[in-house]
Amino acid sequence: MFGISFSELLLVGLVALLVLGPERLPGAARTAGLWIGRLKRSFNAIKMEVEREIGADDIRRQLHNEHILQMEEEAKRILNPQTPPAPSPTATQPAAAPTATPVAPAATPAPPEQPQPPRAP
Repeated sequence: MFGISFSELLLVGLVALLVLGPERLPGAARTAGLWIGRLKRSFNAIKMEVEREIGADDIRRQLHNEHILQMEEEAKRILNPQTPPAPSPTATQPAAAPTATPVAPAATPAPPEQPQPPRAP
């Protein structure tokens, strides 16, 4: 990861053993592990926050682009009133008004059929 070989890690461990001594080395290793864990969690939280912000910026940019396209279509429609307006992908179509249609009288229901007994094979 950082280009540290096993021999370099062994050298750091021996120096820590000589400096701290065998009594304090386990506590120092535990404390170092806790700090490294905290740093990793903080780094991951910051990374996720940045990714979330980048995603929000992409959404804002997309909405802005859609707004610009809609304004451009409106400008074309105003400048060229002869051409029919193209349906906008973001605009919703209004519901058509119901038209009055004559209703045919209901047909009389047919009588239910009698069930037939099963045939013998």
